[in-house]
Formats: sequence, C-alpha cells, structure tokens
Amino acid sequence: MSTSVSQSLSGLQARAVSRPRLTRSQRREIWFFIFSAPFLFGLIALTLFPMGYGFYTSLTNWDGLSDLNTQFIGLQNYAQALKDPNVFPAVKQTLLFMALNVPAWIIFSFALALLLNRDLKGSGLLRTLFYLPTILPAVAVVMIWKIILDRNSGLLNGLLSLLRPGTAIPWLGQYALQGLVVTMVWGGLGWGMVVFLAGLQGIPAELIESAKIDGANSWHVFRNITLPLMSPVLFFQLVMALIGSFQQLVYPLLMATPLGLGGETSVIGFTIPNGIRFFMVYTYERIRQSTYGYALALLWLLFVAIVALAALLFWSEKFWVYKGDIEEQNA
Repeated sequence: MSTSVSQSLSGLQARAVSRPRLTRSQRREIWFFIFSAPFLFGLIALTLFPMGYGFYTSLTNWDGLSDLNTQFIGLQNYAQALKDPNVFPAVKQTLLFMALNVPAWIIFSFALALLLNRDLKGSGLLRTLFYLPTILPAVAVVMIWKIILDRNSGLLNGLLSLLRPGTAIPWLGQYALQGLVVTMVWGGLGWGMVVFLAGLQGIPAELIESAKIDGANSWHVFRNITLPLMSPVLFFQLVMALIGSFQQLVYPLLMATPLGLGGETSVIGFTIPNGIRFFMVYTYERIRQSTYGYALALLWLLFVAIVALAALLFWSEKFWVYKGDIEEQNA
C-alpha cells in the first residue's frame, strides 16, 4: 500500500516538474485579461448589444408596447425620415444652435481662463465662483434663467425697461434660441474655464519670458505662443462642444412652458418654441407617440452625422493643431 502511494506521489512530482512554468510576460497577459474582463463584459452587454438591438429595432415598426404586431420593414423608417417635413426644420434649428452656442462658449470660457490665469489677489475665489454654476443641476440653472428671462416680470426686461420703458421681449418664446444659448453658456462656463486653465498652466513660463525679453508684446505672445500651444485643448473643447450640441434634449425640454408663449405644442404637454425644437426634441416627441422604430432610425441617422462630423474634425486637426512636442519626440 505504501509503495503504491509513494509511486503516485512520485508520479505527481514528476508531472509537476515536467509542467512548464509561465513566464513573467505570460502571467502579466493573464492578469491583464482578468482585470479587463469586467470592462469588456460591460462594453458588450451595455454598449455593443444595445446598439445592435437598437439598429435591428430601427428596421421594424415596433411601438414600444407589444411585440405581437411588430414587423420587419427594412429601411422604410430611414426613407420616411428623409421625407419627413419635420426633420429638416429640426436639423436646421440644431445647426443654428450649434453655430451660436459653440463659438460663444469657447470664446468666453477661454477669455475667462486667460483673465484668471494671472497671479492676482483673489483669483482663486473668482475661479470658485465662476465654477459654481457647473455643479448646479440643469433644472436649477434653467429655473434661474427662466426667472431672469420672463417676459413680464423678468429681471432682464426690467433692466431694459430702465432705458426703454415698457420693454417686454419674449425671451422664452420668439427669442427662445438666444435665451437658451445664454443659459447654456452661463451654465458651462466654469467647466470650460477649468479645462483651459489646465492647458494654460502647462505652457512653459520660460517661453513667454524669452519672448518678452526679445521685445514681444502681449498680443505677440498670445498669437505666437499661447494660441499654438493651446490648440490641442481648443480642439478637444471644439469636438466635445459640437457633439454635445447635437445631443441637446434636457435643456430645451426644461425651457418649455405650458403657458403657450408661441411655438408648436408637442405631445409632451408643453409648448416647445420653434426656435428650440431641436432634432433630439423631435425624436423624443416620436418616442412619446409610441413610434419607437422610427425614433431609433432618427437616432441612428444622428449617430452617423456625429461620426461624420468627428471624422471631419480629426481630418482638419493636421492643419491647425500644434503637435511640435510629439513630433520632436518621434524624430
């Protein structure tokens, strides 16, 4: 009995000795896949699968309630979207909002960052105050500005009435687009300022000092040093702002009013002024009408438009984004 046990143990030891041991790089690869598994599972289960199922749903007439009457209709939803008379006005208002909001937000946040980048007394407090609107909920931001922009009792019209008595500009109706731009620029100013400040503080101080010693004034420093070195940050801000402009839904819905201040009444029970009836707002209206298949087709068209715009921006990057440090490292 003891002989058989000893033979078994010796056999196990021989197999253990003969088994090849993993190298350090192989162990690192195994642990890499172990730690990446949760992310990969989340990517597949929470991103890729929903996107694939959503694309399939866009090829059906699903109403969001029952699968009994759901039929596969192919590209009919996409063909309908191209002929829908409400799609083009929604796209037009979205592009107009983007043309107003993105430049204003970038210019004001960049200018504010330049102002607060100086070593001045109280600059830390000012940075905190300007950043506070960023941490406010969207509901609070919109309610504040609806009080300011109210036609009859708003603070803005009250101030304008000091110069021109009886001023009652419909900022929440006819000029809802301009009012929304002001609201969103104010709400996002702090976040843009922080990102630009991080980029400005990464500029080597010796470059600016050398330029000033050579006789460069503030404008020359800004044009030839600050702006080129900040172009990667500007590119990042531009990409994020353009993508965000296409996806605006919460702010327009919060700016809507049940008082009927002019515009087209939507199925959500509020009056959406035509100036802020963006593409995402129209898509949401179609979801509320239980045309989920058509709404998903609209969302996929929006996705394709965003990807095309992002590709265009990344193509243009080589013409105006400074990459001197990267090129020097690769040289």
